[in-house]
Amino acid sequence: MAATVPATTVIDLWGYAVTSIPTERIRNVALVGHAGAGKTTLAEALLTRAGAVPRAGRVDDGTSLLDTDPESQKRHISLSLALAPFEWKASDGQTYKVNLIDTPGSIDFAGEVDAALAVADMAVFVVSAVEGVEPNTEMLWRAAAARKLPRMLFVSKEDKERADFHAVVEQLRAAFGSGIAPLELPLGEAATLHGIADVLSEEALEYEADGGHHTEPMPADVADEEHTLHDAVVEEIVSGDDDQLERYLSGEVPTVADLERTLAHEVLDGVEFPVLLGSAQTGVGVDRLADFICELGPSPADRPAMVEAAGELSDVTADATGAPLAYVFKTLADPYIGQLSLFKVLSGTIRTDDKLVNSTSGVEERMHAMFELRGKEQSAASAVVAGDIAAVAKLGNTHTADTLAPKGTPVKVPAPTRRTPQYGVAIVPHTQADDDKLGNALGRLQAEDPSLYVDRVEETGQTVLRGLGDTHIAVAIERLARKFGVNVDTAELRVPYRETVGGRAEAEGKVKKQSGGHGQFAVVNLRVAPLDRGAGFQFVDAIVGGTIPRNYIPAVQAGVEDTMSKGGVHGFPVVDVTVECYDGKYHSVDSSDMAFKTASSLGFKDAMAAAGVVVLEPVSLLEVTVPSSLQGDIMGDITTRRGRVQGSTTNEHGEQVVSALVPTAELSRYAIDLRSMTGGRGTFTMQHDHYDVLPSHLVDKAKQSLPKH
Repeated sequence: MAATVPATTVIDLWGYAVTSIPTERIRNVALVGHAGAGKTTLAEALLTRAGAVPRAGRVDDGTSLLDTDPESQKRHISLSLALAPFEWKASDGQTYKVNLIDTPGSIDFAGEVDAALAVADMAVFVVSAVEGVEPNTEMLWRAAAARKLPRMLFVSKEDKERADFHAVVEQLRAAFGSGIAPLELPLGEAATLHGIADVLSEEALEYEADGGHHTEPMPADVADEEHTLHDAVVEEIVSGDDDQLERYLSGEVPTVADLERTLAHEVLDGVEFPVLLGSAQTGVGVDRLADFICELGPSPADRPAMVEAAGELSDVTADATGAPLAYVFKTLADPYIGQLSLFKVLSGTIRTDDKLVNSTSGVEERMHAMFELRGKEQSAASAVVAGDIAAVAKLGNTHTADTLAPKGTPVKVPAPTRRTPQYGVAIVPHTQADDDKLGNALGRLQAEDPSLYVDRVEETGQTVLRGLGDTHIAVAIERLARKFGVNVDTAELRVPYRETVGGRAEAEGKVKKQSGGHGQFAVVNLRVAPLDRGAGFQFVDAIVGGTIPRNYIPAVQAGVEDTMSKGGVHGFPVVDVTVECYDGKYHSVDSSDMAFKTASSLGFKDAMAAAGVVVLEPVSLLEVTVPSSLQGDIMGDITTRRGRVQGSTTNEHGEQVVSALVPTAELSRYAIDLRSMTGGRGTFTMQHDHYDVLPSHLVDKAKQSLPKH
């Protein structure tokens, strides 16, 4: 069904003629779904059926066109979004360009899905006929709904053992409510799958070995079920169009073309979600999916982009004759040509060597080398029209989520909401050479994947790499080595414990040295007491009668503060203490700032020891969102982590949101543990809340987190 695209000429704003597929026949589609549902295999099948590639690759044996990086091949899963554009002559006779965006199914790489959804005009949810609706599918459905993104579903793996299309449809209705509209039924299933029953036309489509199909009468064993489903689907479609509904009720039978036109509007409005089926391995249903993407899916012109200028939000329609405007949704570090920026043209037509201004940085960028990207394959593009997606090399000052606009027109797409990385490890460079390159390499890694976060924690002396899960972090570290030549080890995060005094005490600090010439002499009398939690530090100058000259008082305070920062009795920074300097002695010749600083340090240590010391641990506010059936398990687990449940509420999806205060030390692997406990259905947020007293029996364990000198 693939065909050469007929030439379409667009005259842009500057009077230049650009030949391409027009915006109205571009379809930007994100393939999304749970890991293992078969998204990449389906993308490869679509490319092959369209004639864009000679044969489909395989994820399992590392020959996939789209999963080409070593990290993906090692794990046999997609780790990054991949572009898979192809041209398709649909059953309506028109030729379309489909910019397919294959996305990872693992929640660890949800940032890649976010980037794809930001530029897609429709999401096709791939659901396995064997496993059915899985946790990440439900979470991605909500993400697409929040964007008001049109959605379609494809039930994959219909040729596999235990495939059950009817069970999956029931799961879809239970999970996503009204609007689920099956447009097909399987003819046979599992090993006997041989075709599809078209619900709208009421025809049987028998498939050949090459992925093509021919029409036959409906088999008797599915005829009754198909006709019943046909009537139900037709009624649901026409109910969304008052005129068509009136004609239908008066006895007029709508044509398939009429039904598809109405359904296309309902898909755009997000009230109907067509369900298709097939097998990427055998080719059954693959061509039908391409047809429906083109005929039911919206074009970029149907979904204006939201942009911001001078604090005001407005819509920008994808018009090839308008002013050029582009949004960079993904940045890649290519080892041969440097940085690649994947972008969608929101308006106008962008041509080779055009100059646009980054609305965030104000830097002018030249669109020097543009090309279409299919996996890692590149083909030069001299012009990219509104709504289309392409890549450009070497934009030195442009990053993911930046907007490129004409000079003097500082409009930009509002910054996306970033996922909060909840899992972290400390990273330690192998060598000094690795340490020297680490900062730059981490910056480039974050440019590729903004869902990674790097933090230098001064209190613990660690460089922390945070991500969405353990696999996310492991892949990032592998890419650090492969792409940037930086090798690091990982270590557990140190918890930033602190200590304070448990009561009141006094002590004297004395320095008295005489070794010829000027000596060192200072005596400081200090009184310590605890402050309220979180109050920090208070220094009180209570000297009367000049026992310590005024000019030495700052040195006394500095000695105390220096000792507090370096660690108290247990080695942790000291907080929440008031120190009163109430007496002392000095020598007119041998006293100095250094002597008083040293004396106050000694006196403070002795006073702390006399007052008694307590170790403080950070406590986080944890909010866990889980299905109601798992609420008891989550609360029980929180208790085992020394947590205190504060309460729970029900969110708009009927899930329970459990709030608790939990020691931060107990949450270092919570992202992994929660996923295991809930089968991937739980999510959480955490933030530092306060410090509290660490039980005495855990102090020795806490001291193991101190940096080794």
